[in-house]
Amino acid sequence: MIGIIVVFPSRENAANIRNLLVRYGMTVSGVCTTGAQAMNHADAMDEGIVVCGYKLKDMMYTELREYLPENFEMLLVASRDKWSDGEVCGVMGLPMPIKVQDLIGTLEMMLTDMERRRKKRKQEKKKRSPKDQELIRHAKELLMERNHMSEEEAHRYLQKSSMESGTNIVETAEMVLSMMSK
Repeated sequence: MIGIIVVFPSRENAANIRNLLVRYGMTVSGVCTTGAQAMNHADAMDEGIVVCGYKLKDMMYTELREYLPENFEMLLVASRDKWSDGEVCGVMGLPMPIKVQDLIGTLEMMLTDMERRRKKRKQEKKKRSPKDQELIRHAKELLMERNHMSEEEAHRYLQKSSMESGTNIVETAEMVLSMMSK
């Protein structure tokens, strides 16, 4: 799940924004008044969005952006002159005074975009190298030949063995090949 960290120098402003986000069904992981506190929260999360002001108690928003992990984005809430000229990568801006619908709509868009990128990363991880595909194919052929299985049965056998042993299917295919080659 993507977490939201709210960081403003005034605890009251941070709490008000958190309450607003929670009212609209968003999960707020932390409320902070300094960049250091925000970084501590971010270290405990895989990815997220930092909603912050221009100047925090201990640093500017640009410094916080530099220190945040790569999978984090930032929503800067400040007057337009503070963020329009020096656009920083990974920072989206909302002008003051803030409108509730603008804040909620922007965060929903950012969350949707992050979720889409996460799904894309997951799909990329599932792709096997040609060498791994060849290994699995060879193990299935060996099972089909020696145990008189169909390709589907051989594949299911590899999957089931992989799940039972707690290894991935490529490692299971390697075990089958090493055991049956003797």
